Amino acid sequence: MKSYLYLFFLLAAFPVAAQVTITPVVPPAGILQKNQLWNVVLASAVDRPLQVQVVLRLLDAEQGQPVLTGISRGFTLTRGARQLKQDDVEPVQYEYLSPAIDRNVNALLPPGKYLACYNIEVTGGKTAFSREECVPIVVEPISPPMLNLPANGASLDTRLPQFTWLPPAPLQQFRQLRYEIVVTEVHDGQPPVEAVQQNIPVLRMPRLQENFLSYPSGHAALDTGRTYAWTVIAKEGAHYAAQTEVWTFRLNGARMAGLGESNKVYVQLRRELDGNVLGASRELSVAYVNETADKEAVYELVALGEGNHIVKSGTLPLVRGANRIDVPLPRRAGLTDGKIYLFRLKNSRGEQWQIKFNYQAEK
Repeated sequence: MKSYLYLFFLLAAFPVAAQVTITPVVPPAGILQKNQLWNVVLASAVDRPLQVQVVLRLLDAEQGQPVLTGISRGFTLTRGARQLKQDDVEPVQYEYLSPAIDRNVNALLPPGKYLACYNIEVTGGKTAFSREECVPIVVEPISPPMLNLPANGASLDTRLPQFTWLPPAPLQQFRQLRYEIVVTEVHDGQPPVEAVQQNIPVLRMPRLQENFLSYPSGHAALDTGRTYAWTVIAKEGAHYAAQTEVWTFRLNGARMAGLGESNKVYVQLRRELDGNVLGASRELSVAYVNETADKEAVYELVALGEGNHIVKSGTLPLVRGANRIDVPLPRRAGLTDGKIYLFRLKNSRGEQWQIKFNYQAEK
């Protein structure tokens, strides 16, 4: 008997729900705030006022998994069309199903491809749902990442180039920003864009957290007389967000032969320390990307484990962009063989770029 009663009430409510429609007016592409997901138009063909709630499901379009659900507060819908505003739906009960979604009400959605699905719950004695309406959404950064160095078409004097690029904007749109860099050889007559799409890369480094990379000495050696193309892909976690242009560079074989080839590795300074410790003897070779107008910066050598006292300090000349710095480590500086030190560079922004090294005195 209960089953028959439930079916009766459901069929009685269905015509009402069928006469209520929802039309999303969410921007199909671009930058998007979470509260803009509630930009919808409701239309009712029912003569009497209805108590309704809007139910939202936001899905990852690539994986088909929900990342966010939301239920608006209840409100009265009269006959005709109504454009909803943010005040009409708040407070919203959200359920966050992905760590990539910021819980701030006015937060930006992270870049990616989504499917926003809407339903209207009609209440008031009987409950029924309208037909679900879904619209695709592509969230993109305003500005994609942009390549910086080496310059497009550059002729380089080293087999271990330093790659740098500018991050996408706005940065607050990302919660898990990662980069992937691809370097590949360009065959004769081949467009660079085609080369990075079709050729086997000589270097592919995924999940980079910094916007720079020194060419690893252990990778396939770059050859003089060949042209290489490179590009950088920005991702939100594992999902594609945006991509740079494709630039090219070559190695200057004649100049490298005249100077003598050097495979010295310059290790990139970082703002946050990790577990890496370099070995250094006569000098410490580091790389630093100068994003300021600084023409010099203060540096310090700090002895770790003994009160962290400074054993040496000074200034280093800088140029804008990529810098390769050789810091002398003379015996008279008071460095102890086998001891770990911290090299720290301070710029005009108050940022500290640093790396740890193990001093190895020459025998």
